[in-house]
Amino acid sequence: QLQASGGGLVQAGGSLRLSCAASGTIFEITRMNWYRQGPGKQRDLVASTTDGGSAVYADSVKGRFTAYRDNAKNTEYLQMNSLKPEDTGVYYCNAVIQHNRWTGVKNEYWGQGTQVTVSS
Repeated sequence: QLQASGGGLVQAGGSLRLSCAASGTIFEITRMNWYRQGPGKQRDLVASTTDGGSAVYADSVKGRFTAYRDNAKNTEYLQMNSLKPEDTGVYYCNAVIQHNRWTGVKNEYWGQGTQVTVSS
């Protein structure tokens, strides 16, 4: 249901854009989150957006990362600028999706993760 892509190897100071595409019948993506799991570390929340367009960020990425959504494509993007070696990790997207307009039932999904490596 969620397909993440866009990771890769980049030098410090560089940029990458991650994508997370949701598939299937979708009425509304209520919330989309980006998590990062560094080597030997726990999975931490990096950014979170709502269907209304508001976004919140972890302090470590504020001013450098921007999460935004293309509702027509049911795709969320994470633009990462001024990357640092400590941004290295596997990035996961996570979404809460309402498939049916009438039932109000929401389901949570995880993407498969995409590796981001920032060299110093």
